[in-house]
Amino acid sequence: MRLGHLGYAITAYRAQGMTVDTAHAVVTSTAMTRESLYVAMTRGRESNRVYAATDQPALEEHQQPADTTTATAVLRSVLAHRGAELSAHEMIREEQATWTGIAQLAAEYDTIAQAAQQDRWVGMLRRSGLATALVEEIAADDAFGPLAAELRRAEANHHNVEQLVRTAVAERPLDDAEDVAAVLRYRVQRLADRSPDPRRRYEPMLIAGIIPVADGIDDEAMQRALTERAELIEQRAAALVDAAVAEQALWLRDLGSMPSGLASGRWRAQAIVVAAYRDRWGVTSDAAIGIEPDGTNQRIDRARAEAALLRARAIALPNAPGRRGPERAAGRTL
Repeated sequence: MRLGHLGYAITAYRAQGMTVDTAHAVVTSTAMTRESLYVAMTRGRESNRVYAATDQPALEEHQQPADTTTATAVLRSVLAHRGAELSAHEMIREEQATWTGIAQLAAEYDTIAQAAQQDRWVGMLRRSGLATALVEEIAADDAFGPLAAELRRAEANHHNVEQLVRTAVAERPLDDAEDVAAVLRYRVQRLADRSPDPRRRYEPMLIAGIIPVADGIDDEAMQRALTERAELIEQRAAALVDAAVAEQALWLRDLGSMPSGLASGRWRAQAIVVAAYRDRWGVTSDAAIGIEPDGTNQRIDRARAEAALLRARAIALPNAPGRRGPERAAGRTL
């Protein structure tokens, strides 16, 4: 029987240059840099393991831990935390990528859309039968933004949003709800996903296949700002696909080989959706859509990207078994 050996716990900084048989790294904070994690994860000759702490001992008794505090979320934050200083050239390039990337453009689009549609959504809430004071409370709540985003998503999927709001309000009294806006968002989302509305057979109105279009904007300046960002998002996603094809990026393998002739345009349209998803959510893995995310919004986008991936694969291999699967996936309301 082999006896265990005595081990010691040291910091990643002190572990630099050391080698052991097996290394066990404990990540207790998202403040850890990715360089430190690399050091900790490369000390073992035979194996390296990492343990991510998801408890939040610093919280007060009355505070609730964040739902997204998972091991995956902790490690993702650490990998995004760079400790090494960039060169001037690298910093310029990274800044350009950040400000022209889909993550930034989508955030700007969402912010403008919320401001442009706020009066419209508030008007629907007033017409739904809610008391004026309650409507004002909802509009001032931090959860109004997510509610507005959910209404925009439902409308992009061709739902009658006014009817959805009325049904959500009439479902049960809201007087005793601690967060009325959050409750309404949940109800609207559930109703939109279950609704038998026949208009759902139409293609959703999406930018680059993942971002719901903001409709019904009366303000010309707001509409122009939204249109400009939508065009930039589409251009960015198309450019990413062109670059990936030219460089033979590994993530394209999941989509199948780009066909020739007219089919190439249909395949490229699906690849654009996947590229937009990767750029918006910072997916850098060789797998086209990466791992299963934690947040609801990213899961919705990932489902859209996955449906596009399956369609691209079917286009690349038109005679492959199960060809109708991607078509069914594309029909889901996302």
